Order: sequence, then structure tokens, then C-alpha cells
Amino acid sequence: MTGFNVNGLKFNRDGLIPAIVQDVHSRQVLMLAYMNAESLQKTLATGQTWFYSRSRQKLWHKGATSGHTQDVRRITYDCDGDALLVEVEQTGSACHTGAVSCFFRTLAEEDEVPRENFLFDLEKIIAERKINRPAGSYTARLFAGGLDRILKKIGEEAGEVIIAAKNRDRAELIYESGDLLFHLLVLLAEKGITLAEVVSELARRHTQAAGTGESGNDS
Repeated sequence: MTGFNVNGLKFNRDGLIPAIVQDVHSRQVLMLAYMNAESLQKTLATGQTWFYSRSRQKLWHKGATSGHTQDVRRITYDCDGDALLVEVEQTGSACHTGAVSCFFRTLAEEDEVPRENFLFDLEKIIAERKINRPAGSYTARLFAGGLDRILKKIGEEAGEVIIAAKNRDRAELIYESGDLLFHLLVLLAEKGITLAEVVSELARRHTQAAGTGESGNDS
């Protein structure tokens, strides 16, 4: 993280510049924070994100308390030099609410189902259910039942996927696969593992296999 021309950036009148943080693998936008020259230099020097808190008026190291740190992979800036894009490897959740991303609310119409990055959107909803446990929520009941109940459901849904595949019923297989993916996301949330970490592992295998000419998932 060296060679970045800090002097070429345009900080605002308060000496700050907005920093958009993005997951380097999933490309999901995780958060928006602000840096000053000192926090940017610390970010470059340590390889982890440091920001400037406008409310507390001091520097803060992302994840210093929670352990949900961000390892910086690349920093770029826009054509005007007044905004940063920080690509990171995220450990844990980026949002203080426990959600993967701070951007988990939508202005879409209630009956509109967004498709882009929907698994990550679903992960945010599951994380919220884990924290707030709203009455009548099936997801909240799964968390209340603990790990054994979640694992039992995954076993059941995996069996349903196998049956649907053997029956050669395409619609049924899609439906049961959706159930299995949902319960797998619940398990990951229960164990404190993010979908981005799973994607990162797949990307690591792909990168490793690219040098050998083999499939990243071959045993």
C-alpha cells in the first residue's frame, strides 16, 4: 500500500474525503465513511482501514473493537480526485448492526423483488432477524432453536434437493434449491461466517487452480 499520491486528492473544507468501501470479491458496497490525510496515511501504512469520525472528531480503526477488520487490497480515486474507492477483504460484518453491508434498506416498491446481488440482500435480512428476533418470523424461530434445529433443516432440505433432481422435475429442483440455500445462509449467520468469506474461498481456489490448469474445486 505505497506510492499513493495523497497530495493529488481534493479534501473538503474540513480536511475530509469520502471513502466508499467495497468487497473486493463480491463487489458489494459495504459502507461509506470519511478519511482525512492522517487516517489515509495510516490505512496505507497498516494495510487496514482507518477513518475519521465526524461525530467524535478523532481517528478510528475499523474492527479494532469488534474484530471485523478490513484488509485493503486497492485504493483508487475518481476523476475529480474528491472521492476514494477502497477495495477490501472484509472479516465479519461491515455494519455495526451485524449486517454484512451498511446498505441493507431499499427504496424499491414493496412488491418489487431486486435480483442483483439478491443472496447478499437476503443475508442482510437474515442478520437482522438474528439480532432483533421479530415475533412470527420463521428465521427468528430457527435461531431460537439453536444450531441443532438449523442443521436438521439443512439435512432435510438437502434430501429434498436430491429427490427433486432424481425426479427430473426442474421447477421442484429450483424450489428446493432455494430452500437449501436459504437454510445454508442461516447456518452461516449462526456461525458468524459471511457469504463474502465463502465467495473469497471459492475465488482463492480459482486463483490457485489457474496456475495449474485444474478446476478450483477438483479434489
